[in-house]
Amino acid sequence: MTETSKFMMPNMSLMGSGALANAGTEIGKLGYTNALIVTDKPLVDIGIVKKVISMLDAQNVKSVVYSGTQPNPTVANVNEGLELLIQSKCDFIISLGGGSPHDCAKGIALLASNGGQIGDYEGVDKSTKPSFPLIAINTTAGTASEMTMFCIITDEERHIKMAIVDKHTTPLIAVNDPDLMMAMPKSLTAATGMDALTHSIEAYVSTNATPITDACAIKAIELIRDNLARAVDDGNDVEARSQMAYAEFLAGMAFNNAGLGFVHAMAHQLGGFYNLPHGVCNAILLPHVERYNAKVSAERLTDIARALGENTDGVTPEQGANLALQAIEKLAKRVNIPSGLEELGVKREDFTVLAANALKDACGVTNPVQPTQQEVIAIFEQAM
Repeated sequence: MTETSKFMMPNMSLMGSGALANAGTEIGKLGYTNALIVTDKPLVDIGIVKKVISMLDAQNVKSVVYSGTQPNPTVANVNEGLELLIQSKCDFIISLGGGSPHDCAKGIALLASNGGQIGDYEGVDKSTKPSFPLIAINTTAGTASEMTMFCIITDEERHIKMAIVDKHTTPLIAVNDPDLMMAMPKSLTAATGMDALTHSIEAYVSTNATPITDACAIKAIELIRDNLARAVDDGNDVEARSQMAYAEFLAGMAFNNAGLGFVHAMAHQLGGFYNLPHGVCNAILLPHVERYNAKVSAERLTDIARALGENTDGVTPEQGANLALQAIEKLAKRVNIPSGLEELGVKREDFTVLAANALKDACGVTNPVQPTQQEVIAIFEQAM
């Protein structure tokens, strides 16, 4: 390693059963008085938002709720949330949910401090001021948006997802309480778990990987191997939920610092163009992108095969890479991920524009190989 590396994560991370109550204590210490809670309607309906409001009430903290966040949060969501924050004179933000509310809240926080439009910050470190204070309370085990500097917002007019990678979007406190994850349906558990696996694998083969990110990525893969199917099969398995919470957080530590790759660069286009679930797109694309990457990352993929439980004794790097791809596909099938993009309604006639946009995505910069537009189209085709 010849260059200085940076390692970024929140100031504080609260993990494990009871973390929500501990978050209330920490919020009380910070002295904030009026929260904007950024969430989505399903979490209002099942009563989790009410739990957070009660936690804030116990600290004499007022709150107002923005629950309009879409599954792929939009520019309009960010603007609506910002307007409510200003009207209500809030002095901090709580994001509650999975990646969608966290990303929406990050966008609101960025604009509240820096001004302008959210599209102004597309790319890497475009802001100049620290974000409005943000505390992220997580309810899924997948995106790790509660602890990263990545923020993905859909531009409805251009039908693309904007990747905003900015150190100022990192939340002050990340909260992972598995008690809040019990209500996740099987399909969401599977999709978010495969998202965490994608984060780990892309970070491990990234051109910016370091021994620290490698350790986080491999441990995350091992935890996902042992616990994802258990959490899908039984949503009330507290141990599996707890271990998946650690897995997604470790995966976040890995990719927040090593970067991602073309699985995410391509998945973002599918999500923005067709409004598809991010984790499912990642899961389908993952083995196909890594098959492309194997020409330069076969040895690293062999490590991944081993972490996924495959016997790699005496295999060549090429054989090890194939074992990794097979293990990824086997796990995806085990948790009922669709087998191809065609099932999601993706159309071949859109490949040219999808590939062109993927090549502009900031997440692709650290992919171990830089593909051409035709090669990206070929990967989309393989994933159909």
